[in-house]
Amino acid sequence: MGGRLIAIEGIDGAGKGTQAATLLAALRAAGQRCELISFPRYRETYFGARIGEFLNGRFGGLDEVHPFLAAALFAGDRFESRTLLSEALARNDIVLLDRYVASNIAHQAAKLAGEQRAELIRQIEQLEHDVYRLPRADRVILLDLPVRVAQELISRKAARAYTDRAADLQEADAAYLESVREVYLGLAAERDGWRVVTVAPQGALRTVEEIAGDVLTAAIGEDGNRSDSPARLAEPPGVR
Repeated sequence: MGGRLIAIEGIDGAGKGTQAATLLAALRAAGQRCELISFPRYRETYFGARIGEFLNGRFGGLDEVHPFLAAALFAGDRFESRTLLSEALARNDIVLLDRYVASNIAHQAAKLAGEQRAELIRQIEQLEHDVYRLPRADRVILLDLPVRVAQELISRKAARAYTDRAADLQEADAAYLESVREVYLGLAAERDGWRVVTVAPQGALRTVEEIAGDVLTAAIGEDGNRSDSPARLAEPPGVR
């Protein structure tokens, strides 16, 4: 049987990369075979490179590219990575993903409303899961925080490989990020397998260690009855 697929999601600046890496270390310390894959894969795939160009404005502003066409870029990046993903699942107990299909849904559906939004969500899921045959995540952990806190954290980021800007098209648009957050929270409320971890209650940012403890609990929750579950293993040092 293949490994479990756990996706770490959240708006830009939520700390997905940090928490994914911290969770990876915690699970490995607990004896789990575990691997981390981050999307988009800007330097590794054709579509990843095009995503970098999109986020730098090469194809126009956020409101100038139809959201389904933008979604096709991100889905194409995962399609190119399908073998990498399937091989990782075959050799690991858990595969962690820093962004996955839900990221595509949230960021593109945020540009629409009502039935148009619902239809786009259906189309993205059909493309990613039915056409490209990408596996569904077993667990989605949403790191939630206010947009103003997220943008402050974005301003502190080091240089990224895909852009020389302090903030890309998506990161710089506060109203857009509010809509993305709204879609994420709607998905979390409606769907099984989602867990929400609050990063900055009342706008006060928690420590990486505090957040990591909740992320670990979200990752291993509801599996305590399995003999091979990480929930039965001792909590690694440094994660409380």
